[in-house]
Amino acid sequence: MEGKSTGLLLTATVLLELQLFSSGMGECPVQLHPSSLLVRYGDSASANCTVSEGHLGIGWEASEGSVDMEQDVQFLTWRVENLTDWHIEPKCFGNFMNDIGQCLEALQVTLYKTPDSVSIRSVDHTGPMVEGRQYQLQCEVQNIAPVQNLTVKWYRGESLENETTFNSNTKTPMTVSSTLTITPSRDDNGAQYSCVAELELGPEGPQPPPEVASKPLKITVHYKPSITKCANQEELKEGDFLGALLFIAEGNPAPRVTWYRDQSEINSSTPLTRKDSGQYVLTARNSLGSSNCTLSLTVSCKGDTCNKENIHSSSIPVCLAPPAGRTGLLIIPVMNCLCICLGVFSKSSSWVEL
Repeated sequence: MEGKSTGLLLTATVLLELQLFSSGMGECPVQLHPSSLLVRYGDSASANCTVSEGHLGIGWEASEGSVDMEQDVQFLTWRVENLTDWHIEPKCFGNFMNDIGQCLEALQVTLYKTPDSVSIRSVDHTGPMVEGRQYQLQCEVQNIAPVQNLTVKWYRGESLENETTFNSNTKTPMTVSSTLTITPSRDDNGAQYSCVAELELGPEGPQPPPEVASKPLKITVHYKPSITKCANQEELKEGDFLGALLFIAEGNPAPRVTWYRDQSEINSSTPLTRKDSGQYVLTARNSLGSSNCTLSLTVSCKGDTCNKENIHSSSIPVCLAPPAGRTGLLIIPVMNCLCICLGVFSKSSSWVEL
């Protein structure tokens, strides 16, 4: 009984091996060159099927470009001039005289397509943005494949801000979008954002990787005013205007600048006198807020007030006149300014400049 059982086991094993070879489970002598293809949608494609031993015939099965079985050839070419089938999977089959029987090899074909368009827009918002608030920008990439090879790159000017990749096994073109969240500041006013759709297809793909960029989106940012170059103390001459003071008030929309003294608005185009010395507040205001600068202003005499003509035309107060013939200093009021003079004074209270 034991010998019969062993014989049955060996017979079953041999039969199983014959079935495996006849069903193509052995090593298939069919080879593909190349073993895979990366093809731009609509371009031509081709591959060779070769056999390394005798055969009864080889051929190609495919939705496009199928080739009938031929004998007495060592290779057979599959070719399509305009490949548009996203799901195509050509198979080269061979019939062999040995125990292999029929076997086949499938050609892996990947079609790719650059997007029809790439566009950028602001989500649920139009018009100027406000500093410090959050906004979303959306980049839409239309009809691209394969999407798993797509990278969307976000740029602010020339600076790369973010990247988005996609997980999908879909072979056919898809329309996808990427979102970038921004919180603009005043430095972003006038900035241009753009997005680029890049297909990274590996070393077998085109180099550099094909990419399509959106038109730039220029953003306008509104922000409340700020005042720079505002000194704590300033000095002006008589006849000058407050508008002559150097300061910078920045804001968007452009701020309205107002001067105040003792909480009263001052006309900045009115000529100043020495009596206008004191504390002033400069206010820059727009629709988003205001900013203030407080300064102490001194209004001094003009540089040409104490010239010879003005001094000689001024009368010397009797109470200030020194004894005749004396040489000395005299402080003479001229046009609301006090001028210091050095000279010899006569009996008539006139003086001769030294």
